[in-house]
Amino acid sequence: MFIRERLRTAGGMNLDCKKLWLHGSDGEYEMSNSRCVSRRTFIGGAALLAGAAATPGLIVTQTALAQQKVPPASVKYQDKPNGKQQCNNCLQFVPGSTPTAMGTCKVVDGTVSPSGYCIIWVAKP
Repeated sequence: MFIRERLRTAGGMNLDCKKLWLHGSDGEYEMSNSRCVSRRTFIGGAALLAGAAATPGLIVTQTALAQQKVPPASVKYQDKPNGKQQCNNCLQFVPGSTPTAMGTCKVVDGTVSPSGYCIIWVAKP
């Protein structure tokens, strides 16, 4: 015997479900042949889909933020060294074509002097 159930969801959508309740005269039940999706399954799937859709955007945003350089004024960059701390012995410094030529920094925007200094100076290992 087939029993047809018509369910109405909160959104007004009709779900037509077929269920096989009783098999013959022996009184045994068979597995439901249901095409319905429970509210819990639907919400769980929607949450999973939303999370998966948001993940690539977060990865791209973090990568883009990691590549931005800071302005020299924000790290108190100066063209003179602070004792033995100077750009040419800093881990972040990328030297120019000659030892005295202006170079660049992995963190600070623009060109920097090899004898310059800023507050994010890190000793080379």
